[in-house]
Formats: sequence, structure tokens, C-alpha cells
Amino acid sequence: MSQQVLDWVERAAQGDAEAVERLLELHLPALRAFVRAHMSPQLRARESMSDVVQSTCREILGKLEQLRYPSEDAFRAWLFTAARRKLANRARDLQREKRDVARELPGDVRESALAALGATYSRISSPTGHALKNEEIERLEAAIDRLSEEHREVLTLAYFAGLSRAEIGAQLGKSEEAVRSLLHRATARLAILLEAR
Repeated sequence: MSQQVLDWVERAAQGDAEAVERLLELHLPALRAFVRAHMSPQLRARESMSDVVQSTCREILGKLEQLRYPSEDAFRAWLFTAARRKLANRARDLQREKRDVARELPGDVRESALAALGATYSRISSPTGHALKNEEIERLEAAIDRLSEEHREVLTLAYFAGLSRAEIGAQLGKSEEAVRSLLHRATARLAILLEAR
């Protein structure tokens, strides 16, 4: 971690809004990918990933006086927990409202969202790290949609949120070794699903 990031973390822990904004900017690509991977196809069709991400960031900035981040890892864990909670609320609202098809997102908004995800999604599927094309992103998202919730969670926490195996274990209530095993199984399952398409 760079000295600059350490400074932002220290200032953020004291409630400095600018430092929190810098940390949010640093984690924005991973947050976008995390949110997108956790959106169901129905939610993706009706909600903008950007809206969920912005709402999550606004929530964090709105609670500066209540929140303290002792480390970048703690900040990152809180950020992705807030995003997960925001997604659960949106999914619940979608079920309640049964929004009509007219509310679905236009194709150009969807295309723009996919283009922004290529580099981050490449962490999970591309050994060479090249940015994925829209077709590859759609194929990866379809495979992620078919994963169990536990497999999706461990993959996104490891590759998008960048949490350590110990941090993931704390989030999921599992040992570090259990997380390693679960992550291995999730990665293998994702590879099988990608090969089958």
C-alpha cells in the first residue's frame, strides 16, 4: 500500500470527507464489478449498476461522523458490505413493486456499463489480465448468475473486493482454510460453466 493511501486511510478515520472520497475513487472499479456480479438478471435489466454504486457511495459519505476506518482493509470491507446491503434492498423493492418492462434500461446504458467492467472482470477470468469484450462479459455474467450464492460471494470478495482469505472468512463465518477450499471449488465451478457455454 502506498504512503498516499495510508495517509487517506488515516485522514478518513478522522472523518475527512476528501480522504474518504479518494478511497472511494480507488475502489470504484472493483465496487462496480462487485455490484454488477451480485445483481440478478432481472435487477440488471431494471436498475443501473451506476445508480447502486452512487447510492452506496452517498451512504458512506453521509455517515462520516458515525464511521471510522482503522485500515484500508476495514474501509474496503465496510464498503462492500454496504453495497451488498444496498443490493438486497433493491432486489426486495423490485419484488414488491413488480416494476413494468417500460422501466428497463436502454441498450446504450447497458453497453456503457459493460465496457467499464472489462478490466475488473478480467481479474476473475483472464490469466493474461486483458480487458474483456462485451460478449465475454455477458458470458461471464451468465456463468456467475448460475453459481451458488456462496460461490458468487467468495469469488467477488476475493477478486473484486480484494479481501484476504482471513477477511473473507470473518465475513462468511469460516476458517481461512475453508475459504481457500471454497474459493478453489468456486473457481473450478465457474470454469466448468464457462466451458459449457
